[in-house]
Amino acid sequence: MTKEQKQEVIELLKGKFSQYSNFYITDTESLSVDQVSKLRRHCFNKQVEMKVAKNTLIKKALEQIDAEKYSGVYAALNNVTALLFSENPKDPAVILTSFRADEKSERPVLKAAFINGDIYVGDDQLKSLTKIKTKNELIGEVIGLLQSPAKRVIAALLEKANKEGGAEAAPATAAAAE
Repeated sequence: MTKEQKQEVIELLKGKFSQYSNFYITDTESLSVDQVSKLRRHCFNKQVEMKVAKNTLIKKALEQIDAEKYSGVYAALNNVTALLFSENPKDPAVILTSFRADEKSERPVLKAAFINGDIYVGDDQLKSLTKIKTKNELIGEVIGLLQSPAKRVIAALLEKANKEGGAEAAPATAAAAE
């Protein structure tokens, strides 16, 4: 790889790291070509971008953006590395988990994840990452919590109105029947 080609890769990676606030670093070393292709398909179907690059180029790209911010992921840059970029913080975790289940394997291994400024290191973090709530899920929960008291008040008022309306309607219908 020439110096110019390396610089192109670094620039491409810098663009991806700047574009996405979430990325996963995985070890795909023991996967076959067929398995990597399957993983790429899973990623494509969920709008997750998968990039494979040399660890030194990944590190240089991260250092050029903000060396201190990304310092926690440098230790994870070893062996064969595939990067998964996503707008949704839990999509890559769900993809990795379902891929492992389909393949009946413990691969690919999660080396680290950078989620909205937080760093998760180690494969043992994968399960907790699948449970992260997305921004839209959190907004939905907050709206639901805010609507709940209002719905109770409206329901109570409607119930009271129905009782009062029902009590007045009963004598009127009895008088009409005579």
